[in-house]
Amino acid sequence: MNWGYKVMIGFMLFAGMMSFLVYRAYKTDFQLVEKEYYKSELKYQQIIDGKNRVYRLSSLPQIVQTDGTVNLQLPEEFKGNVVNGTIWFYCPYAAENDQRLTFKTDEQGKQNIKEQFRPGSYMVKIYWEIGGQSYYFEKQMDLS
Repeated sequence: MNWGYKVMIGFMLFAGMMSFLVYRAYKTDFQLVEKEYYKSELKYQQIIDGKNRVYRLSSLPQIVQTDGTVNLQLPEEFKGNVVNGTIWFYCPYAAENDQRLTFKTDEQGKQNIKEQFRPGSYMVKIYWEIGGQSYYFEKQMDLS
């Protein structure tokens, strides 16, 4: 085999490898964090203010999973009030696992969330308002 055939075989292997890489890149699923990313970016100062308010409370909100139920407990300051808010179970690697729910705590500041979650790692983002003040808290959780 002379050098011309070796160059041609090398070029064909290179072209085949490049074609494979283009195919793989075309099939890759790119998901943004949110569909309305730029809109939510404009509201980010509200999130910063809400986080600051939460960290000034007597304790942080507690969110735990027990027996297929996710239990939310707001701090002592919210006892005696019924609090409405939203909770977002954000799964960073699979948008189809995301769930946005509304919650309404009882007078003890508790809420039991009985939803079917796919097992995985979630960033739980909690947003609520009371007395004209907004609060925001997030926590990393592994749900099963």
